[in-house]
Amino acid sequence: MERSTGFELRQRQGVWYCVIPSFERTGLVSHGFSTRKGGVSSQQYGTLNLGFNKGDSQDAVMENFLRFCRALDINPHDTVFSDQVHGDKIMVVGGGDRGKGAFRESDILRVDGLMTQEPQVALVTFYADCVPLFFLDPVHRVIALSHAGWRGTVACIGSKTLEEMRREFGTRPEECLIGIGPSIGPCCFEVDLPVAQQFAKVFDKYEDIIIKPGLEPGKYRVDLWMANALQLEEMGVPSHHITVAGMCTGCREDLFFSHRRDKGRTGRMAAMLMLK
Repeated sequence: MERSTGFELRQRQGVWYCVIPSFERTGLVSHGFSTRKGGVSSQQYGTLNLGFNKGDSQDAVMENFLRFCRALDINPHDTVFSDQVHGDKIMVVGGGDRGKGAFRESDILRVDGLMTQEPQVALVTFYADCVPLFFLDPVHRVIALSHAGWRGTVACIGSKTLEEMRREFGTRPEECLIGIGPSIGPCCFEVDLPVAQQFAKVFDKYEDIIIKPGLEPGKYRVDLWMANALQLEEMGVPSHHITVAGMCTGCREDLFFSHRRDKGRTGRMAAMLMLK
């Protein structure tokens, strides 16, 4: 069967965000991926910037964060951040980690993936082109969020997250639901030959991932959505359990921040996922 296509765009209390239909149907989680619409920031951060360390007013970012949490019916003090270093480390978190990142100092270091089996623990990861990976095991009631930039994708953080869920909680890949969120698409993600070669080394079906020629001479376009979907399917996730947002952060300036498009002068979106 084909992968599902499309997150749904929602607006609540003036905040615009995206949700995964298959996750919603389970009734097990509160979740969303923010857009740039519905906050109080200005200039290049306009308006729903959630990047706490990107030069924006801290008061504005906190107000934006509180608005996003309210839109998802999540208590902001239940959130847990990862620090994201474009690696492949995944960490189990729980109730004792609530508030780390936003309201108290965090000891969650060099981590790009978070997972939990505890309710009311809201996992949070941040983005401005990289790929957000949402995981839900509705049988064992386990969730995970992983940040997959191109380095994380080559390091197979998606399949490693699933393996950690299996090891820690007994998750079976065939029972999992996956969301591949808004991120830079194959239309806009262009790399040089050494980076393209790293994908070719890792992925057997690299012809489906590396698109040539690129937009510029000597460049190659890379499909990060396909790369992440393929590694999860190889782990045993049915293709129809994978929902690809198909929304390019580089193209959709009306909805998303993009580090590449905006040459670094931009805000951040967030993925948030919590067991009810």
